[in-house]
Amino acid sequence: MSSRNETLTPRQQEILDFIRSSVESEGRPPTRAEVCTAFGFRSPNAAETHLRALVAKGAILLEEGRARGIRLADGLGLPLVGRVAAGSPILAAEHVEARYQLDPALFSPRADYLLRVRGMSMRDAGILDGDLIAVHRSSEARNGQVVVARVDDDVTVKTLQRKGSVVELLPANPDYAPIVVDTRHTALVIEGIMVGLIRKDH
Repeated sequence: MSSRNETLTPRQQEILDFIRSSVESEGRPPTRAEVCTAFGFRSPNAAETHLRALVAKGAILLEEGRARGIRLADGLGLPLVGRVAAGSPILAAEHVEARYQLDPALFSPRADYLLRVRGMSMRDAGILDGDLIAVHRSSEARNGQVVVARVDDDVTVKTLQRKGSVVELLPANPDYAPIVVDTRHTALVIEGIMVGLIRKDH
């Protein structure tokens, strides 16, 4: 699914891309003032004119009376993240392959995004290559939880086992070895915890 809307002018597309990147990197839409600053508009009216045009073309929704009342029309579902490029945020726009019209509140805690699973390392936990997992963004996780972890810019889905400064990321398949990380020497970032599984047709 492309984020391009062929009926937009180049400037409208730039503004839409700016709104989308703000939502995906900051977790919230920009204010009208931030739109003005980003595009060098002299008055908020100029930004408002472009935003109204995006509303008319069905690209965004505006909520009156709210500073950040800009909503992406396609942003009502959960973003599906495919391959994550090294060193970039997991929800960077280039990683989002599509949006699924799922209510984040179906999951507990609520899901923030879907991640496409690569490989069979979690097979015995019923997580197969090509499945989608629902992920709650969190930098904290408990032992035994299935987490999305980033080790040396590689993003992996494994079961967390922490022993002091040593973290083991455990596969659920005997063909794969655990990933052992001494956090005193190697950066480990917990990106989120798995809160649900969506089986794709294999």
